[in-house]
Amino acid sequence: MNAREMAWRLFSSELNSATYEIKGDGEKSPSYVVTKLGAMVNRVLVAGVLTEKENVGTADEPMWRGRIQDLATGNFFINVGRYQPEAAAAIADIDTPAFVAVVGKVRTYTTDDGKVFVSIRPERIVKITEEIRAQWILDAARSTWIRLNNMKKAASLKEFSQTALVGKGFSERDAKGIITALEQYDLPNSAVYLKSIQTALRTILPEKNIDLGLPEDMSDSPDEIDIETGSAVGNSADVEDIILSLLEELDVDGKGAPRDELERRAESEGISSMELEEVSNTLMDKGLVYEPNLRYLKRI
Repeated sequence: MNAREMAWRLFSSELNSATYEIKGDGEKSPSYVVTKLGAMVNRVLVAGVLTEKENVGTADEPMWRGRIQDLATGNFFINVGRYQPEAAAAIADIDTPAFVAVVGKVRTYTTDDGKVFVSIRPERIVKITEEIRAQWILDAARSTWIRLNNMKKAASLKEFSQTALVGKGFSERDAKGIITALEQYDLPNSAVYLKSIQTALRTILPEKNIDLGLPEDMSDSPDEIDIETGSAVGNSADVEDIILSLLEELDVDGKGAPRDELERRAESEGISSMELEEVSNTLMDKGLVYEPNLRYLKRI
């Protein structure tokens, strides 16, 4: 089994402006949407307000379309069909508007006149609190800053190639994404992304017009920015161990751990519902847990 692709945290403005896709070679080879900041995106974890949903299918075979506003830079568009039964069941039960988190794969659609539209095919949709949505904004802001700063560093190198970037400490994936983005889009307008970060952070601050001190462009910007994620948990291995322990503790009748109780206990350990979803998917991919049904998670 191939490892599950990482779920990127990024704002809708970056995802929706992507127009270049790397197609997988085989039936099960992953495809990637490459953003202007060099993210090679197969899966995303996004959060915001589900403002609209519509069943464009039938009652027996629903096909849901939805719009999720990230309250910072725009909207994510989702499509849920019969091949995503869990996500379809979840969205049917969610009344709009509602704070939601979505883990899913990205897809592109090109119109006859050449316009490219990006949508998300959810693997899972869950209702979240406003606090968890704020946590996602912090994660997405940090992630955006890192990509913008990496692009700045890469563009400043005299020798410009994927091999050269790896030699300077970039990962293979980041190097390939940056090279591809610069070839397809040229150097991005840093002011657009800095404005996105500032706008996003202002939505979770009491004073909406506060000056966050971000530069107008990246020419004289610092190489690091401290955006606290607020997570009380350490690395991913620590989180996996905590979740596995909770699954054993909460499986009192052999049916597995109830998801609502697991989420409550995970939150008390400093693990947000979005983190729980991501780690649960990872553990399922590793063959350590499975879902007896939609309401339970069980350790193998």
